[in-house]
Amino acid sequence: MILITNGKVFTRDESKPFIENGAVLIDGKLIKAVGSTEELKKQYPDAEVKDAKGRLVMPGFINTHMHYYSTFARGMALDNPPATMFSMILENLWWRLDKQLTLDDVYYSAVGPMLDQIKSGVTTVIDHHASPYAVKGSLFKIAEAAKDLGIRSNLCYEISDRDGEKIKDEGIAESTDFVKYCNEQKDDMIKGLFGMHASMTVSDKTLDQVLAAAASVNSGFHVHSAEGIEDVADALSKYRTRVIERWYKKGVLNDKSIAVHCIHVTDDEIGMLKDSGVAVVHNPESNMGNAVGVSPVLDMMDKGVLVGLGTDGYTADMTESYKVAGILQRHATAKPYVAWGEIPQMLFDNNKIITNRYLDGHVGTLKEGAYADVIIVDYNPPTPIDANNVNGHILFGVTGRHVDTTICNGKILMDERKLVNIDEEALMARSRQLAADLWKRI
Repeated sequence: MILITNGKVFTRDESKPFIENGAVLIDGKLIKAVGSTEELKKQYPDAEVKDAKGRLVMPGFINTHMHYYSTFARGMALDNPPATMFSMILENLWWRLDKQLTLDDVYYSAVGPMLDQIKSGVTTVIDHHASPYAVKGSLFKIAEAAKDLGIRSNLCYEISDRDGEKIKDEGIAESTDFVKYCNEQKDDMIKGLFGMHASMTVSDKTLDQVLAAAASVNSGFHVHSAEGIEDVADALSKYRTRVIERWYKKGVLNDKSIAVHCIHVTDDEIGMLKDSGVAVVHNPESNMGNAVGVSPVLDMMDKGVLVGLGTDGYTADMTESYKVAGILQRHATAKPYVAWGEIPQMLFDNNKIITNRYLDGHVGTLKEGAYADVIIVDYNPPTPIDANNVNGHILFGVTGRHVDTTICNGKILMDERKLVNIDEEALMARSRQLAADLWKRI
């Protein structure tokens, strides 16, 4: 057993949100007790003590939309003319990159951001993957990396028609095999969904195939939805319906599914999102970087839509998305008083609700019986801190690099900023070599 002592414990548990000199007892992969340091030290004198030394103790961060493979684009220079619309970014960058990925590339492109996640206190990630010429086994490769490094993961493959019938069929097969494997494992460290790219790259014929395959293994969906205006224009042209309406009528949207972005949506479509029970994931930095628009997340939340927060591969640090999400809404609405409550709700409440839909156990709260996904944050507050203002302290004072210790499923992955049983230098050296080779192929 590990007993974390002398921490400012922020549990994200409404019944006991903050303990000034608190302690968390970890027994195997679960939290056994949360209380005062004095009380738990008396009750469990033989536990191995980890002294938090007055630092913040919190649940690990959760990222509900990530693209691991995008990491291999970091620093890459291409000879394309500047993109003037979102579809050009897809065609000239991401769809050139993903076609070159091998299974080795898939593994190492995941390793890099996973290490960044450990260093920034992210313990659970829902990822969306594409490697059209290395489809078979790709999700299992990412799962292998997640197991090697200790990250709790939910993975999917990006099924689409853009690379032809054969590759589309391989995507469906890989998704079916992987979700079936996850169902059989009954391990909350690894879960799967059926991924699709977007409405504009998924025909009705393919959509019907995906719906049938997902139903055969009782899976939900993880799909980009109305991210660029091109997606809406395509749906209106081909199907005489908007993107969310198409997904809604076809049965893609339900409480086992994730609709990512949802930027170009109408009030009626927001009603469909609410009625379906689907989770929406907002990715502010990516949306700004791609210049696709501002998602109406405040309207969605006001109308009862479950909205979480992701990074879309833009970063591995959830505190970045947390900081940007709020200022984006205030800037876009020209209202400095908005989004102070909704953004913390996305990160600290809704992300765990979304993730826990796929688990038998519980993450995102420090409480008895929850998984021991715990971080220690080296932040010495210059002003008083408690349960009522911790979100403001994190917003203005904490970054991922303040995380000193990261524990996932009861396993210490980083201790006092040192990775545990992970050869970072060897992994990064191999990653750089593979990335350089991939760049030459593009």
